[in-house]
Amino acid sequence: MRSRVFYAFGRQFVALSGEGDSARAPGEATAALLERMAGELNGLGLSLDNTVRTRLWGRTREDRDGGSSERVKRLSGLARSASSSYISPAHFDSDAGIALDLIALRPSQPGLEKRIVEYDPPVVPLRYLVHDSFMVLSGVTAVLPSLGEQVSEILGLIEGSLKHAGLSWDQVIEVGVCLHRSQSLKRLESLLRPRLPFDTARIGFSFADGYSTPGKLVEIEVTAQF
Repeated sequence: MRSRVFYAFGRQFVALSGEGDSARAPGEATAALLERMAGELNGLGLSLDNTVRTRLWGRTREDRDGGSSERVKRLSGLARSASSSYISPAHFDSDAGIALDLIALRPSQPGLEKRIVEYDPPVVPLRYLVHDSFMVLSGVTAVLPSLGEQVSEILGLIEGSLKHAGLSWDQVIEVGVCLHRSQSLKRLESLLRPRLPFDTARIGFSFADGYSTPGKLVEIEVTAQF
């Protein structure tokens, strides 16, 4: 497991990344991986309750689905956090079927708790959380015929969530985009540039072969700061 402490946007974060045990079923591998991550965070004076975002990677859809179900169980209550998930065999360096990236935030002062905002009606991913001075949105997707239609729908939903929290695109500090490998990165950038704050936010791209539902072509996650 890889562990990194870093400073960004005036706060300290911890980034953990690891691959599960290939000998275990997806759910069991995810549970064990989260236990290891909890131990690493405890050693730094934090806990899973400080988690603000996780990204789950599955080698197959079965891996992704089993890992996602276990993540929901384990990261509940105060540990509930923004989430995304992907299917991507190329992501793995081992024979594992599950991998997980976790980001935790050390609050600027003791006693600051996360505020969880659900979709109405609630779905598996939360809509967004507010912790300290940050708003962290779960990955947003859409099932529509084309990449252009999906991007337009997704950005509209994100904008709605920003407005719901009293924020705007001007306060977005980080955008993570995961594109289906069948699609053109150049085409995606042409769709995003007119609307995303490329000059002020950190924007990164990764690639996957699938998402929570067939037909999805891109997933976009956003972090903003009050």
